[in-house]
Amino acid sequence: MDHATPPQPFADLTPHAVLDAMADIGLYGDGRLLQLNSYENRVFQVALEDGSTVVAKFYRPARWSNEQILEEHAYALELAAAEVPAVAPLVLDRRQARGELRPLGEPPTLAVLGSMRFAVAPRRAGRAPELDDPEVLEWIGRFIGRLHAVGRQRPFQHRRTLDVDTLGHAPRDWLLGTDIVTAAERPRWSDVSERALALVAQHFAAAAPLRSLRLHGDFHPGNLLWTPQGPHFVDLDDAAMGPAVQDLWMLLSGDPDVARQQLAALLEGYETFCDFDRRELALIEALRTLRMIHHSAWLAQRWNDPAFPAAFPWFGAPSYWSQQIEHLMVQIDLMTDA
Repeated sequence: MDHATPPQPFADLTPHAVLDAMADIGLYGDGRLLQLNSYENRVFQVALEDGSTVVAKFYRPARWSNEQILEEHAYALELAAAEVPAVAPLVLDRRQARGELRPLGEPPTLAVLGSMRFAVAPRRAGRAPELDDPEVLEWIGRFIGRLHAVGRQRPFQHRRTLDVDTLGHAPRDWLLGTDIVTAAERPRWSDVSERALALVAQHFAAAAPLRSLRLHGDFHPGNLLWTPQGPHFVDLDDAAMGPAVQDLWMLLSGDPDVARQQLAALLEGYETFCDFDRRELALIEALRTLRMIHHSAWLAQRWNDPAFPAAFPWFGAPSYWSQQIEHLMVQIDLMTDA
C-alpha cells in the first residue's frame, strides 16, 4: 500500500533544477523543456545540445524503494533485449556524474541527487490505438503475449503482488483510518466495500492455483501508444506480479457484447506467443472492484500534491462516495451472478 507523500513533493523541481540534474549526469539540455502529462511522477521532454530529445522521469518520493525502481528498469531492459517494443531507460555513464549525484544499478539507470530520483529514456511518439479494430486488438494481443512470455521467465523480488490484500484490504483500511470518507456515507461505504472484497476473495480462491508473472500492471489505453510499427508502452511504473488477465481487462469496452469480441481478438493474438488460462476470465470483475477501491485511496493519499485537487475537484464530496457505493453495488451484483 502506497503511503501519503509529503506536502508538495515536487515543489523544488523547477525547470532549472531539472536541467541542472540532467547536466550532473552528463546530459546537457539546450534550454527547451516541456512538462508531459503525469500525475504520479513528474515527466519532462528535454531537448539536448547534441540534437537528440529524451524524456526524464522524476519519481514521486516515498512511493517505491530504489530496489523496486531498479527492478522496473531491469525488466524494461530485459524486454528490449528480447525485441519487445518497450522504451527502456538509458544506461547512465558513471564517469559523467558530478557533484553529489549517484548513478545506481547494474547497469546504472537510476540517478539519485539529494531527495530527487530520476531516470532518462529516449523519446518515443505515438497515438491512441483504435480499439474498435479487431486487427489492432489482435496485434496488441500479440504484443502483450510477447511481454508475458518474458515476464514468466523469473519473478520480481521487490515489487508488489496484485491481490485482494494489496489492492483491496490495505487501501480500504487506510481510508477507514482517516476522515476522508464523508460521515453520512461512511457506514454504507464500509459495509459495501467489505461485502465486495469478500466476493473478490471468493473469486480468487475459485480460480486458484493462479500463475503469477511479471506484468505491466496498468495496461489501459492511455498507457499504450500506437505507431505504424505497432504498439508500445512508455514505462513500467506500476509493474507487479499477478495474473495475466490484469494486463488485458482494462482494454475491454463496458458493453458486454463488444467486450466479448474485443477479448476474442486480444486472445487470438496473445496465444500466438503465450498460453492463457481461461479460468482467469472470472477475475475481471474482481480486478475491476479492486481498482475502484485502490483508486479512491490513491487520490486521497495524493491530495497534498496541488496537481490532484486541480485535476480531480469532485473527489471527496458526499456525491463522490455515494457514487462509489453505487458502483460497488453493481460490482457485487456482477460478481454474485458470475
